[in-house]
Amino acid sequence: MIPSPSTQAKIDAAIQEYSRPQSALLAVLHLIQEERGYLTNGDQEWVADRMEIPVAHVAGVVTFYTMFRTKPPGRHHLQVCRTLSCQIRGCRDLLMHLEEKLGIRDGGATPDGRFSLVTVECLGSCGTAPMMQVNDDYHENLTRERLDALLDSMK
Repeated sequence: MIPSPSTQAKIDAAIQEYSRPQSALLAVLHLIQEERGYLTNGDQEWVADRMEIPVAHVAGVVTFYTMFRTKPPGRHHLQVCRTLSCQIRGCRDLLMHLEEKLGIRDGGATPDGRFSLVTVECLGSCGTAPMMQVNDDYHENLTRERLDALLDSMK
């Protein structure tokens, strides 16, 4: 899929910021995901062609970083931090609670498309663990009760 002309202009500007076009890869992928919500195989092929790098390299970057999505997210994209501080403070229990309450597993989405759920690497809020990002908003010091109230506010 070809990005819109305005996104292509932003991509061109991002590539110009670097002495090596490949250095703009993360920025380019973010711009396309910002427009579409996720990155298709066609998007990855377009990026590889535009930046003159192998598709396998682009795919490797997309699958390595948890911030990139390869399928449409739910309206409320729940990203539960799974790194050490959050583990110590109970993120596994919160993840199991979310899976049970929403009826989906890590990596899944509700049939109505309202919620998607993934675990991610550190979101940089270790002092307020356990935490979760909903779309672009951080929710910290989570408990089951706070999580339930948050979910209720999103219905």
